[in-house]
Amino acid sequence: MKIKNVLLKICSLLLVTGYFSGLFTAVNAYAQEDILTITQNAGYQTNEFYKPKASIVIEAQTGQVLWEDNPDLKWNPASIAKLMSVYLVFEAMAQGKFTLDTTVKATDSDQAISQIYELSNNSIVSGVDYPVRDLLYATLVQSSNVATVMLANLVTANDEAQFIHMMNNKAKELGMTNSTFYNSSGAETSSFNGYYQPKGIDQNADNVSTARDLAILSYHLLKNYPDTVTFTSPSQITIMENTPYAEVLENHNYSLPGLAYGYEGTDGLKTGSSPTGGFNYAATAKREDTRLIEVVLGVGDWEDQEGELQRHAFGNAIFDQAFATYEYKKLLSKGDNTVSQKDIVLEQDFYGVIQRNTEPSFKLAADKVTMENGLTQVSPTIKAPSVSFKYAKKIKERQNSVLTKTGKKKNTLSTFFVNGLLIILGLLFATLSKLFKKGSKRSNNKKRVSPLFILGFLLIFAGIILSIYTVIVGPWI
Repeated sequence: MKIKNVLLKICSLLLVTGYFSGLFTAVNAYAQEDILTITQNAGYQTNEFYKPKASIVIEAQTGQVLWEDNPDLKWNPASIAKLMSVYLVFEAMAQGKFTLDTTVKATDSDQAISQIYELSNNSIVSGVDYPVRDLLYATLVQSSNVATVMLANLVTANDEAQFIHMMNNKAKELGMTNSTFYNSSGAETSSFNGYYQPKGIDQNADNVSTARDLAILSYHLLKNYPDTVTFTSPSQITIMENTPYAEVLENHNYSLPGLAYGYEGTDGLKTGSSPTGGFNYAATAKREDTRLIEVVLGVGDWEDQEGELQRHAFGNAIFDQAFATYEYKKLLSKGDNTVSQKDIVLEQDFYGVIQRNTEPSFKLAADKVTMENGLTQVSPTIKAPSVSFKYAKKIKERQNSVLTKTGKKKNTLSTFFVNGLLIILGLLFATLSKLFKKGSKRSNNKKRVSPLFILGFLLIFAGIILSIYTVIVGPWI
C-alpha cells in the first residue's frame, strides 16, 4: 500500500514538473522571438552586435501599435530630427508664409557650412537663389544639414534660437513627451564651426527622442502633410536643374525599391546616424490600403559602418511581420448593420486595423462604434478609430412618429374642410328658404317654418359642434 502511494506521488510530481517545464519552455521560446530572431528568420545575415536598442511599428491611419521593443528608451535620433524641421516648414507653407517655389538666397555662412567635411551636406554657393522645393529634397534625400538650416532660417527670418523653441513646442503639442531638441538638423551645433549658433541653446547637446515619439511625429507628418513622401521617395534626384549649380542627390534609405535592401511599398521617411546614436531609421511603406510606420534606433556602432545597412534588415523584417499579421480595411459599411445583436445605422463606413483571417469584434458605447482588437494607441492624443451610430429602432420610432403626426395633420385639415362645408351648406339652405318664402303666395297669414331653413340650421349647428370637437379632441374622420 505504501509503495503504491509513493508511486502515485512520484507520478503526480512528474506530471506537474512536466507541465510547468513545458509552460516555461513555451514562454521562453516566445520571449526569444525578438527582433534579432525575427530578422534572422527572415533570411538576413545579422547578429547580436547590430541588434537595435529600440523599435516600434504603428499603423499610419489609426496610430495603433503593431510591434514595440523598448519604445520609450531616450536616444539620439541624429538626422531623423530633420523630420521635425520639415514639419515646421510644411506648416509654415500651409499658413501661407511661403511656397515651394519661394527662393532662399544663400549667405556666406551657408556656403561655409556646406564646405564642412564632417557634416552631411550638399553644395551651396553664396548669392545663389535656391527654391524651397530643392532645399526640401536636399534635406530629406541627401540629409543636408546646410539645407535644413537654410529652411529653418526662412521660417523664422533668421532667428535660429526661435526655431529650436518652435521644435520643442511642436513636440509637446504632438504628444512627444520624451523629446528635447537642441538643433534643427541632428548634428551638434558645435560642429558647425560657429556658422550656426542658436543663442541660449546648449551648443554641445544632442537631440533626445524615443522610438515612440518619432513614430508619433511621423504619424502627424504623413497625416497632415501627405506630400512628404514626394520628397522622401526618390532614390536619386537632381536639384537646381538647368543651372550651373545642378547637383545629383543620393538617398541613404536603402529600403527604397531598387536599392540594396529594397522593400516593396517603401516611400520614406528618414535615416540618421551619429557617434552617440549609432544607426537609426524611420520608415513608411504602403501595401494596398495598409500603410505602416516604423522606427529603429541604435543599430550597431558608429565605428562599424555595416550598421548603415543592417538597420534596413531589421526594419524590413518587422515590416514583413506586421504586414503579414495585420491589415487596414473597411469593417462596416455606412447604413444598416447589426453589432452585438443590436440593429444600428452608421453615419459612414468604419475602417480599422484587424488581424488577418479573423473576424472583428465591436463595442457600442454612447453613440460611437469602436473595435476591440487588443492594440494600444501610440499616444493618448491619438484616439482609436470610431464611427457615430444610431439605433435603428429609435430611427423607426421617430419615422413612425413623424408619419403619425403628418397623418394627423392631414386628417385635421380634412376634418376642418368638411366642418366648414357643412356650415356653408347650412347658410346656403337658410338663404334659399327665405327666397322661396318671399316668392310663395299664401291665402292666409299664418307663419310656417320652411323645411329648408330647418335643414340649414341643423347643418350649421352640426358644423360648429364638429369644429369644436376637432379642436378639443381631434379629427373625427
